Amino acid sequence: MTTKERLLSLLESQQGSFFSGEELAHKLQVSRAAVWKAVNALRQEGFAIDAVTNRGYCLSSDADILSVPGIRKHLAPENRENPITLLSTVPSTNASLRELAEQGAPAGSVVLALTQTRGRGRYGRSFFSPADTGLYLSVLLRPTHTSPRQTATLTAAAAVAMCQAMEAVCGETPQIKWVNDIYLHGKKVCGILTEAAFGLETGVPEYVVVGAGLNVYAPEGGFPPELLDIAGGLLPHRAADIKNRLAAEFVNRFLALAGASTEDFLEDYRRRSLVLGKRITVVSGGREQEALALGIDDSCRLVVRFDDGEAQAISWGEIRICPEKFQK
Repeated sequence: MTTKERLLSLLESQQGSFFSGEELAHKLQVSRAAVWKAVNALRQEGFAIDAVTNRGYCLSSDADILSVPGIRKHLAPENRENPITLLSTVPSTNASLRELAEQGAPAGSVVLALTQTRGRGRYGRSFFSPADTGLYLSVLLRPTHTSPRQTATLTAAAAVAMCQAMEAVCGETPQIKWVNDIYLHGKKVCGILTEAAFGLETGVPEYVVVGAGLNVYAPEGGFPPELLDIAGGLLPHRAADIKNRLAAEFVNRFLALAGASTEDFLEDYRRRSLVLGKRITVVSGGREQEALALGIDDSCRLVVRFDDGEAQAISWGEIRICPEKFQK
């Protein structure tokens, strides 16, 4: 670790506490000039480090800036040594992690970014990823006995893990719109995207990358006009160390659920469903059909009954919830 990284780790371990320059130099075994240089470098990266005469340096207790040390301190012991890469700007965290996966990165590796220039959703859609207000991360899995159908359940596991993380850290109760969107107070706050690379001979995934984009706060100036009625933020105001805590909580919960049986999260997924019992429009293969959402089966497929009476379990496609006036 560099002096800057070790300094940040030390300040984050006791966020809100002051350390004198001499004390920091002694703990880091560097000169006071090196401490001063590292402090300035961190400030240039956006970290709010206060300096008070006769007291020293302190990472502001109100700071909410992502950092690798900040995430690690909230990780469960079994995940604390997992490789974590935090990048300033990337096209997408999924794409960056897939590159690392091709180079042999181990399961449990995590890539995060402060902003994405080409954040992606399902069917090639973009995900608005402004700097400083969101949490954009991807987690790598290397399943050994997973079929393509079972891989699809990992999206549901990630959605449940993110909902649980939001509840644990922020006290909110989000809902899931099948299959991968998380809503709060009627607005979409998070999307999940799962991508896999399959072996041609075995049909088993060589690796799976699961990405999540969470609007922690609304961006300064608000969402773009096309998203005003759709997107929302998890919290109305900034709070200390929220993004590090959310990232760690999601990683902890998702890795636990990904290694468990579907039964361990399926009931939670059903309980949080935004669509069950509602009339929906099913969009699949360029065709739109109205239906009633009846349930979610053990493979995380949405069970619907179309208006012609046919019941079907949908494993792909997308849905829209019909307006209230069309609900029966």
